[in-house]
Amino acid sequence: MNNAPDPVFLRRIDGARNMARFYVLSLQPTLFGEMSLVRLWGRIGTRGRQKVHFFEDCRQAASEQSRLAARKIKRGYMG
Repeated sequence: MNNAPDPVFLRRIDGARNMARFYVLSLQPTLFGEMSLVRLWGRIGTRGRQKVHFFEDCRQAASEQSRLAARKIKRGYMG
């Protein structure tokens, strides 16, 4: 059973600045018993970019997920 938090889907759209961005944060278990935080971002309609961070346990990964989501929300992204 997976007790990881749900993925976070955020977007920021500003027509005046021709801005349409997305940002996704999801936690996924690794094959070695660790947790990975997958960050996916880019312009809406594109494949975007991806970066994976590894953590020893779910608590550390969830804490980083919350921190990154709060930072993006502060910059104008919405769920």
